[in-house]
Amino acid sequence: MTSVRDREEDGRQELPELPARPVRPTDEDPMAATASELIGGPAGKHAEAGGHRWWNALRVMVLVVIGMFALGMVQKVPCYNGAWFQGGDPQYIHACYSDIPHLYHDRGFASDVVPYFDSIPGSLSGSGFHHLEYPVLTGLFMEVASWLTPHGGSMQHRSQIYWVVNSGMLLLCAIALVVLVSRTNRRRPWDGLFIALSPALALSATVNWDLFAVALAAAGLLMWSRSRPAAAGALIGLAAAAKLYPVLLLLALGLLCLRAGRMRAFGTTLAAAVGAWLVVNLPVILLARSGWEEFYTYSRTRGVDYGSVWLIIMQRTGNPLTGVSAYAAALLILLCAGIAALTFYAPRRPRLGQIAFLVVAALIVSNKVYSPQYVLWLLPLAVLARPRWRDLLVWQGAEVLYFIAIWMQLAYVNGGTKHHGLSADGYHLAIALHLAGVLYLCAVVVRDVLRPEHDVLRQGGEDDPAGGVLDGAEDAFVLGFLAEEEPGQPYPAEQPYPAGQPYPAGPAADAAPAEPEPPYEA
Repeated sequence: MTSVRDREEDGRQELPELPARPVRPTDEDPMAATASELIGGPAGKHAEAGGHRWWNALRVMVLVVIGMFALGMVQKVPCYNGAWFQGGDPQYIHACYSDIPHLYHDRGFASDVVPYFDSIPGSLSGSGFHHLEYPVLTGLFMEVASWLTPHGGSMQHRSQIYWVVNSGMLLLCAIALVVLVSRTNRRRPWDGLFIALSPALALSATVNWDLFAVALAAAGLLMWSRSRPAAAGALIGLAAAAKLYPVLLLLALGLLCLRAGRMRAFGTTLAAAVGAWLVVNLPVILLARSGWEEFYTYSRTRGVDYGSVWLIIMQRTGNPLTGVSAYAAALLILLCAGIAALTFYAPRRPRLGQIAFLVVAALIVSNKVYSPQYVLWLLPLAVLARPRWRDLLVWQGAEVLYFIAIWMQLAYVNGGTKHHGLSADGYHLAIALHLAGVLYLCAVVVRDVLRPEHDVLRQGGEDDPAGGVLDGAEDAFVLGFLAEEEPGQPYPAEQPYPAGQPYPAGPAADAAPAEPEPPYEA
């Protein structure tokens, strides 16, 4: 445990703080230690966050994510130079497609159409949308970018500038995401490095606007880790106003707070989330209801689309799956019920990062569509759930393959008789690999929950360093024979580390102190 704090509501005795040294990947991760030899070996003491030298963890990671983001923009150069505007398959062949320049024209931003309040002229959008089909806060993000885009010159030039402006704004979101994740667990500042180096982030960051909602959700989790439930709820509510998936973070918090008996904190978070969501949405609901409903109507009525398991079933069987919305909802409910059972039956209360990752992964697996930028939803949660480079790279490898495959499939479909790209059979295999990568990471996380000795964080003696009020809390509600502890017994059941001894990390965890002081009594 990073600290054993006095919790007034538990009535437990105040215990001294244990010293904690920030954990570096090269201390405990064999793959990171091996890879570090390519750049001169493991980091030294001055690489720690908060150190006195300029090159601390945060500055290094910020520079890395800027570099990776820039590489992702370079990857889009063939499209920027013309493929976006040529029609057909060139933008897919180069795997550099982005919604941003297309929607600048097609959703009326170039024509000063006000999102939600003004209808999109039929001459602009051939997709059948009457209003912008994005949540309100994302629509505001798009509108602000259009304000910053000069209106002079050709439409192609303006669309290019609009993409550049959005890329700059999304870069700020990427930097914020790295900093937020590195701050969520005080002892693991280098965990943000995986996000900074993520190939999926570099490739998909400027495909759409999802990174904005991901950064807001990460900010909410940081506030929760600091035991600030109201601020956490407000930020999660704002994230849900930008993208719908952060609502599932409230489900994860609710399950864990129920087991820990922290429903007052959860109630505060839930109320703040609803309030923040209403502040953003209510004015549009009252003044432009039909425009506001476009996103929710589209989400409800959308059929089987690219990237989903339902597409494989539909195309392999020839069944149109007209009821796919009900099937997807039923599968999501079933998976979430299983996650709830895992939460209450686990031998020790799962960490927030683990349950948050699992519920969002359940949405990814069951959804009617999987766009390539959806990988960003899981990125910070995967790092919080399983900060092991090997497992994260296995998952990222599958996602990179899928990123290439979706564009090659679209090139095949849109290439006419040329048939450049990937056929349906190859694309189905890519979807299966993507699902296998997600399910592999889910399986490892579930293993860590059921056998906490495999959990990287709990090997160091911690409970839930990102758990805020959950960290070190007593269990109030558990089920079944799997639970090791009766309700009311604090985590962990065994005695904490001796007073005055630093928390072991990595190989040092196996070495006991020569002359330990008497242990704390829980």
